[in-house]
This record gives sequence, structure tokens and C-alpha cells, in this order.
Amino acid sequence: MRVSEVSAAESGVVGSMREGVLELKILLTGEDDSPNNFCLQMNRTGAGGWGTPRHKHNFDQVRYVLKGEYPYAPGKAMPEGWIGYFPESVSYGPQARPEGLEVLTAQFGGASGSGFLSVARREAANKALQEKGVFKNGIFTYFDETGKRHNQDGSQACFEEATGQKVSFAKPRYDDVVLMNPANYDWIPDSTPGVATKWLGTFTERQTKVGLTRIDAGASFPAGEADSLELMFLAKGNLIWEGQEYGPHTAFEFLANEGPIALKAKTESEVLRIVLPKF
Repeated sequence: MRVSEVSAAESGVVGSMREGVLELKILLTGEDDSPNNFCLQMNRTGAGGWGTPRHKHNFDQVRYVLKGEYPYAPGKAMPEGWIGYFPESVSYGPQARPEGLEVLTAQFGGASGSGFLSVARREAANKALQEKGVFKNGIFTYFDETGKRHNQDGSQACFEEATGQKVSFAKPRYDDVVLMNPANYDWIPDSTPGVATKWLGTFTERQTKVGLTRIDAGASFPAGEADSLELMFLAKGNLIWEGQEYGPHTAFEFLANEGPIALKAKTESEVLRIVLPKF
């Protein structure tokens, strides 16, 4: 088990691969080169907004809108409190995120096993690419030795620079982003008194799961019982583990079948749960 409080999280910004300012608070990261490497981060759009062209990734994403409305494509937006599953190989955008928008983002290797390139390696590649070409409007442009111009999505360019491999995409398992409104789901009581859960969705043959769990004040939730790596994000309330209290925006990581680990709620608490694909 690992715990990360937002007050102590690593801060940063997305590099020049995209236009504008997107501030990061990196809560938890996984292991590079593992099929379910991940990064759990809080994003806040800085002054002037932040944008991307229409693009796709070779990894999965789950987004939870904490503050504001998230316009992820023209005419399409996620209201505050909604959760979205952004599958690998599925295009979205162009994005034009407004200043002050806050989103929790989990990025992780999808069912294809292509893995996820860490933020650190991506940003190192971003810096290296600036020696060879220019990022503008989310596109990396460079000229080869013959003088021929090449344009490439900034994220894909960073992947190829970091890995030395051409990016490839699995056949898409979905035809669009999947949006979920937790308010329209019912709480289902768990076998543990004072605990209830809303499982919002299970995705792909590798059973990625997304849900919310509510823990009544004074009740304890037996965490870490999933059969794959699980990430939890404390959306509201206060949890106590081994005598230490953790407040909102604390993140927890549990290895497969690591539990039960008792998390006791000091006040009524709600956690987002993301169970990563089983490999």
C-alpha cells in the first residue's frame, strides 16, 4: 500500500507538446515498462487555457471532473462530478480547456498491453525534441535531412523519441469516450456495515473497473481486496489508517489482493476507485 497527500505531491506542467498551461500534481506513479504502468494526477488549467488537436493514445485514461466543465471535443463536455473512460486508440478533441478547470486524471496501460510512458520520460523527450523542431498548436514539426517537412501529434512524437519505436495503436474496442454520471447510479450496500458502492462500469476483457465507495462516519472499509492493482482517490471526507488522518484529495495504491486493509472514516467519506487491467 502507498499513500500520497496532495500537499506533498510533485508539481509540474505539461511541456510544449501542447498549447497553453496545464498544471500537474502527480499523486502516484507506477513502474515504467510494466503493462499497467500508470500516473494518477490532478490537472488544473492555467491562465489563458490549454488545448490539444484531435488525437488518440495507445493507453487508457479515466477522468473525474473536480471543478468546472470539461470540453473534451467540440460540442461535447463533461459536467462537474462526471467521470469519463477514454479508451486507447479512440480519438477525442480538439480540446479547449478553460482557465481554472480541475480534473483528476488516471493514465494507465490498456488492455492491448502497450503500457504507458511515464510523465518524466515524456517530458525529457519533449525537451530533446525542441532541439530538432518546433511544437505549435499541439503538433510537432521538423525537417529531415532532405528538407522535407514532417508534422506529427506532439504526444506521439514524444513517445517515439522516448522509446525509439514507432507508436502503434490496437484496434479500438470502443467507438467513443464513455461518460458516466454518478448521480444517476444507486448506492448498493456492501457486506461491510456502513459501506456502499456504485460500480459505474467494467471495461474490456481485462476488466478495468471504475466506481465510487461511500464510507459512513465511524465505519471501516476493507481496502485492497481487488484482484488487480487498485487506485483510490479520496473525493470528500477524512480517512484514518494506522492512527494517521488523511483529508480530501489523498490518493491510495493497493497491489492485487493486498488487503483487507482497514480505512476508517472519521466523517462520511467518498472515494473514487479505479481497478487497473488484469495482466
